[in-house]
Amino acid sequence: MKTIITIIATFIILNVQAQPGKYEAAMGAALQELGSANDANSLTAAGMKFERIADAEKTQWLPYYYAALVKARLSLMKAGDDPDVLADEATVLADKGIALQNNSELSCVKSMIATAKMLVDPSARWMQYSEEMNKYLEIAKKQDTTNPRPYTLQANNLINTPEQFGGGCSTALPLAQKAEVLYTAFKPSDALNPVWGKEMVERVITKCK
Repeated sequence: MKTIITIIATFIILNVQAQPGKYEAAMGAALQELGSANDANSLTAAGMKFERIADAEKTQWLPYYYAALVKARLSLMKAGDDPDVLADEATVLADKGIALQNNSELSCVKSMIATAKMLVDPSARWMQYSEEMNKYLEIAKKQDTTNPRPYTLQANNLINTPEQFGGGCSTALPLAQKAEVLYTAFKPSDALNPVWGKEMVERVITKCK
């Protein structure tokens, strides 16, 4: 859990500049709270703030994105009584974001949700959800060839997959190295956009040295 919390804490640029307008101010505050979240309860509280912003600002995809991202992470952490319910709630939020703007970041979240659903019962759900999580990563790569996060998630999935099933360093490392190059050049369009994932890549590369 501590590793996941550390990753969550890097979802934002901690020195978010003050932005004009109520929406930007509310998002900046929610991102600061997300960045300082250190357990499931504080992550849940941050996610609820994003949901409230999304309810108020129905034309903005980013609040739905972050709310879905938090729900997906909580499901992966198996926080709460039912990770399946958390993943389903993440799906609803992500789909609302996609209805506004179908982009690479939201496709990454859809892949994470599929991973969370699969991990509820891997032996029974592997065939269904492994195909879905990979499908969304390939879509994300096509939607934005400069986005490092599809490669980050793919490398992270593979490093946690046994070699006999196609995982391990031989398949994860090249993807992590690709993501590392992309992170060097990647610049979010503004301070509210996603920046997370570099630490996941560094961990894969270190493990495979």
